[in-house]
Amino acid sequence: MGRGAAVLDRLGLSEADLPDTQLRLDEPMARHTTNRLGGPADVFARPGTRDDLAALLAAAHAAGVPVTFVGGGTNLLVRDGGIRGLVVNLARLRAVERTGPAAVHAEAGASTGRVLARCRAFGLSGVEFLAGVPGTMGGGVVMNAGTFLGEFKDVVVRVTSLTRAGEVRTRPAEACGFRYRASDLPADEVVVSMDLALRPAPAEVIDAAVERLRAHRRAREPHGVPNNGSTFKNPPGDYAGRLIEAAGLKGLRIGGAVVSPVHANWLVVDPKADPPCRAADLVALIERVRAAVAERFGVRLELEVRILGEP
Repeated sequence: MGRGAAVLDRLGLSEADLPDTQLRLDEPMARHTTNRLGGPADVFARPGTRDDLAALLAAAHAAGVPVTFVGGGTNLLVRDGGIRGLVVNLARLRAVERTGPAAVHAEAGASTGRVLARCRAFGLSGVEFLAGVPGTMGGGVVMNAGTFLGEFKDVVVRVTSLTRAGEVRTRPAEACGFRYRASDLPADEVVVSMDLALRPAPAEVIDAAVERLRAHRRAREPHGVPNNGSTFKNPPGDYAGRLIEAAGLKGLRIGGAVVSPVHANWLVVDPKADPPCRAADLVALIERVRAAVAERFGVRLELEVRILGEP
């Protein structure tokens, strides 16, 4: 019996028990990360309803099976050994609904691009910053993702999550502890939805702001190579990319992982590397960059990317 089958057996669930859930055993996480790296998840689940999600979480809680939540994989680095237990992805919980004159309810699995497009169609402004935030709304709100146009804390008024036992928790924004690229949303809960407070605006005003952000990104960020976007948070009063470049690290390579010559805070994967890049290469490059910046400037860079799994 493989790892995935053994975990599913421990959960005591079958596909018949979860009619609206997609289950995959021993699923390569490289299929679910934007850097195209990562070993297998024992069980990879995509529930299609909140009831199925609650049933999964309750079964895992009762059986002592570890649960890992992942979004669009944009800020995720999975080690080559993969992730043990149950990995849950909410991509099928993606509803975006207008709930008031300037209010929107979004499920956690909705992509940021989908929410931006829907809000534009509603004639509501405030989420233009999402044009520079890839991934899903759930992952974005947990890390308070954003750009120079704004961040999640500017528009979120309420967050709903489920505990590992499948219990519902709802918090107002002021109880979420939003701050620069972080929040106090509990790691042992999974965000399932959020409510946004926006403002009416013509489509052309929204489009102009979005195009300004996209032009800014096109001019300064690498394209055409697998990556996680920005690797490190900007330290107070400075920029991670400036420090990395000033340390002479642009173009530094470990295996198939490279400090981008376009933007030093982007640690990218060379798709033509031979042998192919491993997650271990990127982890080693992250640590090399951290050590060099700390030695040169006395600054310990904090990761914006989440590292999961076994070596």
